[in-house]
Amino acid sequence: MPDRREFLGMLSAAPLLRIPALAARSSQPPASAADDAPYDLVITGGRVIDPAQHLSGTADVAVRGGTIAAVGPHLSRHPAHDTIDARGLIVTPGLIDLHVHVYEGVAGVAMSADAGSLAHGVTTVLDAGSAGATTFPGFRRYIVQPARTRIYSALNISTIGLVSLNELNDLEFVDPKAAVHAIEANRDLIRAIKVRLTPNIPGTQDLECLRRARAASDASGVPLLVHIGGSHSSLKDILGLLRRGDMVTHVLREQPNGVVDAAGRINEAFVDARSRGVFMDVGHGSGNFSWPTAEAATRQGWWPDTISTDLHSRNVNGPVVDLPTTLSKFLRLGLTVEQVIEKATVTPAHIYPLAAGCGTLRAGAPADVALLRLEEGSFALTDSHRQTRTGRQRLVPVQTIRAGRRVS
Repeated sequence: MPDRREFLGMLSAAPLLRIPALAARSSQPPASAADDAPYDLVITGGRVIDPAQHLSGTADVAVRGGTIAAVGPHLSRHPAHDTIDARGLIVTPGLIDLHVHVYEGVAGVAMSADAGSLAHGVTTVLDAGSAGATTFPGFRRYIVQPARTRIYSALNISTIGLVSLNELNDLEFVDPKAAVHAIEANRDLIRAIKVRLTPNIPGTQDLECLRRARAASDASGVPLLVHIGGSHSSLKDILGLLRRGDMVTHVLREQPNGVVDAAGRINEAFVDARSRGVFMDVGHGSGNFSWPTAEAATRQGWWPDTISTDLHSRNVNGPVVDLPTTLSKFLRLGLTVEQVIEKATVTPAHIYPLAAGCGTLRAGAPADVALLRLEEGSFALTDSHRQTRTGRQRLVPVQTIRAGRRVS
């Protein structure tokens, strides 16, 4: 069986099917007259894009009991308790955002997951280091459990998490044993170990923090999620400690430490890391997406594996706004609608072990669905440094379905 990196390579190489009706290639049989149990919901007439199944075309999506029952033509002929007319809209699996901050009330910049993500087509998120080993029990009880959004965590290697934005300045808090203990007690939620390598970490202490995170990763079997951003140590030294399955976020930030070097070429440290199976994530945020960097990288054929927002209270009103807005920036860079949806559905679902069926509309998957409108026109798209480019297309969230139920 292929590993995750090989699977994603196979997925990217396989073309999406663009056909008027998906029934001929859909894995779900159409409803029959003998099946007299009504659907809970039928979404009719939309353009269904499901990269996990290589589907792109007009079809209906039927939901029963909180799961996807079928995808195919004419499902609206079957009895249903609720119907959504999706003509003119794109119907996708619920979007997955691998970089948010939702420890509201504890982490300084965090915001509500349901307001910032669920209302915008995002049904599954990974909180990127808001909670550490000491603060994780509160995160689980007061954030994860009440939320309608499906929330996972990248545990901060600092025991205090983002209670302070200088969480790695005191090595007393950088405790691999505490991290491993928290992971063992919360394996259902913790998917990675987050380490933020920022300029305020004294000297080469950034590498010591990374080594401790590496030790916790090796002991727990959970991969690293590494924030790069103007750290004192070199990218070569930082990325050299990463292994297959680890991930780097903020790769399209401006110099220093972005994917493009001072000469405008792809930094060899990133080339080497990717060749070892390290994943690359956007993590747009307030300061980590640069139009010049993104344009230089993509002109050379270099694209991130996943597109995420780094959404928090200081950027939700701009420049980030939401995940569909971030995806729209990659439409402007040259990806197709199918490709940007792939990087926010099936790809993150295969990088991290999420709930079974996340990132697809296959029968039996959770009925997490995003309805988006693809608008054509002239739209200002702003990077983290208030540089603006004009896009000709943008994705706008219209309706979210979570576990088979409409989200207001």
